[in-house]
Amino acid sequence: MTKRPKGTGSVYKRADSPVWWIKYSRNGKAFRESTKTTDRRKAEKILRHRLAEISIGSFIGPQAERIRVDELVEDLLRDYRINSRKSLDDVTARWTLHLRPFFGILRAIDVTSEMLARYVDARQQQGAKNATINRELAALKRMFRLGQESTPPKVLRLPHFPHLAENNTRKGFLEDHQLRSIVESEEAWFRALVECGRTYGWRVSELLTMRVRQVDLAQRTIRLEPGTTKNSDGREVVLTDAVLALLTICVQDKEPSDYVFTRPNGTPVRDFRTTWENACVRAEVGRVVCAECDKPAVSGRQCKHCGSKASHYSGLIFHDLRRTAARNLRRAGISETVIMRIGGWRTRSVFERYAIVNRSDIAEAMAKLQKSEQKLADKSRIGHVDDIEPMKRVMPLSGQRNENPIP
Repeated sequence: MTKRPKGTGSVYKRADSPVWWIKYSRNGKAFRESTKTTDRRKAEKILRHRLAEISIGSFIGPQAERIRVDELVEDLLRDYRINSRKSLDDVTARWTLHLRPFFGILRAIDVTSEMLARYVDARQQQGAKNATINRELAALKRMFRLGQESTPPKVLRLPHFPHLAENNTRKGFLEDHQLRSIVESEEAWFRALVECGRTYGWRVSELLTMRVRQVDLAQRTIRLEPGTTKNSDGREVVLTDAVLALLTICVQDKEPSDYVFTRPNGTPVRDFRTTWENACVRAEVGRVVCAECDKPAVSGRQCKHCGSKASHYSGLIFHDLRRTAARNLRRAGISETVIMRIGGWRTRSVFERYAIVNRSDIAEAMAKLQKSEQKLADKSRIGHVDDIEPMKRVMPLSGQRNENPIP
């Protein structure tokens, strides 16, 4: 048998295997792998393919080719734990519920742009919003990025991860008269929670984790410690009279390490969606609708339109208080830079998504514009009927001849 030239590898058989094996090297490191075929010509074709990968720089090795997507997720979760990412539970849920059923059994090299497009289509068919799909794809892309950065690399190339257009502008305001209807007859912790949300625009997670030691009634301040907020920035605000009165009730007879917002039995408030939804339905800023036909329904009862017993809440959500706070602060003449610091908006692009101008604001602006224009008209009288005749003598209308031009 003719000896192969140096650098072109070799095809051989092992005593313990009926299939052909190939041997080649990259950067001085030898690789041996089974071709899983007893046909020598097919084995040589596989060898040539490997040598071509090495020559063009696309070689990742047989071991990396066996890496599955569910192995990459371990690196992602470890990265979240090391960096104390607050969204660890969220990304774990996204992987478990949606990504793993679709990608978990695949090898990393099998995830292509076409495969990602199929995933997007499947999730949209399930009713998932574009923003939700983008977060899931971002987690998957981070997995592949970490695999690419590992030593030795587990991933050589990243497929194209699509980014879908998001219509995530915040909607909904809480007006003053609606506030009274929502908090009427509710417990102090709920009233305080709503008042803090509409005053400062803080996220519900930032409020529910607040401890008594962060509230200084003497200095009339609340402080969110660095690392406890979504973007890890610390914030401090001054208490308004309404917030001061309600928080005084909430922190009474509590230790510094106790939670501010607790129920009458002393347990910390973790989830108050039922209380919120019931209050909003009572205030007519929310409603229960049928999950099938989206028409008004009664929770737990059969829909009179389609017969379904499935229902869900639709209407004002607590996060809308964040938008309400931004609008109220802007109305008060506070600069947007200060508003962003109070509410914890780090970038202006995110802040602008809240679209904090509503119809009444626009109507008020138009009224001011009309009033301003009226004042100018009163001063100059431009455009009034009694000004038109003198102007005709100077500027004749189109198609008419000025018989008495002014010299």
